[in-house]
Amino acid sequence: MLIPTRFVWPHGGKRVYLTGSFTRWSDHIQMSPVEDCPTVFQTVYRLAPGFHQYKFCVDGEWRHDERQPYVAGNYGIVNTVLLTGEPDPMPAMLSPDMTGNRMNMDVDNENFQRVVTLSGALQESVLRSSETDIEISRHRISVFLSAHTAYELLPESGKVIALDVNLPVKQAFHILYEQGIPVAPLWDFYRGQFVGVLSALDFILILRELGNHGSNLTEEELETHTIAAWKGGKQQLRQMGEHGGTFERHLIHAGPYDSLKDVALKILQNEVATVPIIHSTSYDGSFPQLLHLASLSGILKCICRHFRHSSSSLPILQQLICTIPLGTWVPKIAESNGRPLAMLQPDASLSSALALLVQVDSRVSSLPIVDDNDSLLDTYSRSDITALAKDRAYAQIRLDEMSIHQALQLGQDANVPNGLFNGQRCQMCLRSDPLHLVMERLSNPGVRRLIIVEAGSKRVEGIISLSDVFRFLLG
Repeated sequence: MLIPTRFVWPHGGKRVYLTGSFTRWSDHIQMSPVEDCPTVFQTVYRLAPGFHQYKFCVDGEWRHDERQPYVAGNYGIVNTVLLTGEPDPMPAMLSPDMTGNRMNMDVDNENFQRVVTLSGALQESVLRSSETDIEISRHRISVFLSAHTAYELLPESGKVIALDVNLPVKQAFHILYEQGIPVAPLWDFYRGQFVGVLSALDFILILRELGNHGSNLTEEELETHTIAAWKGGKQQLRQMGEHGGTFERHLIHAGPYDSLKDVALKILQNEVATVPIIHSTSYDGSFPQLLHLASLSGILKCICRHFRHSSSSLPILQQLICTIPLGTWVPKIAESNGRPLAMLQPDASLSSALALLVQVDSRVSSLPIVDDNDSLLDTYSRSDITALAKDRAYAQIRLDEMSIHQALQLGQDANVPNGLFNGQRCQMCLRSDPLHLVMERLSNPGVRRLIIVEAGSKRVEGIISLSDVFRFLLG
């Protein structure tokens, strides 16, 4: 006995195929768009009673429908269906106006409610087991990070740029822009040691200081104002102790034989993007050598590389990102808890963007730039501010008069059509993506966050950063 079963993919695409255990995962069944509803695809396939697994291939990418019961199997995350009973001789047809409130996989069967109940119980069992999976995975990742050192982060070849603290601020930011780097360690020649870092955040604070009518820093002074002078003034203004006294914040660094776990925790606990790996053969730490700038991206690449061929030892890798406490999400209607997600439109002023990027308690380092429908157009990050160093643009603009659109155009190649919003800068993922896919993308150099978007519309649903992933993995 075979039961006609309708499968529906409602999330758009150009070419959609269905495959599953009922085709031995070898044959692909082409699905057809529903009339007057081109984003919904369907097909009917006759199945024998029993338990079946299936997936969709959408424009060459394997996907599953998170609205349906799913499990982690030999083929990754797969949807499931359990069929019982006799088929209905008069199956109902799917119409476009039903796509919003019908299940995405219809079974023409009088006992379908019983099927849904059984499959739902299976899904609940999977979700209950996920807590155990999380603890097992966290333990194994912790053991791995504790057993490997920062020395393994060092590339076979490369360069690390450091800046002298007596370099003028203006020249320092030109170097950051020309070299395409967001941060550089600072070297004090007279003390013979590394004393701090200069980052894009410093440039943002300087520009805001220039725009402040009560500022003690003028554009003329910026030409000769040294990094040391800026850092000293910043410390007095912003690092006040509990009783009104100042305190010196020491350079956060690590040694080549520190464990990867210790390095990751230093980055997270101090809320910095990178930690310099410094080595000295002297007992007193003199004559230090700057070996590398360690980042969470490099550590994540080590994790992905180590577990790539033994992913079954980390069951959490197959979990969907929407089912685990990860990242910052756009609050749902009538949902008051959770942190709001900051987004801006292209015509918003640059000053409004910078105000959000310097908030200490918000941990915001990048802003999604969206249209009127909250669909993603581009992103504006702290590191984008260095584009204003080009041709001394910072001296010719007012932050409250320049739009984000105009600011981003400064960093775009003039040969790129339309300049802005070419889509290459936006690193995206879907809420239905498994954790291992998100980790692989974040381990790429230069990628610090992924924007979670709705399939098709690119409506922003949330953000996942490298810090989010490590806070989750390390518990």
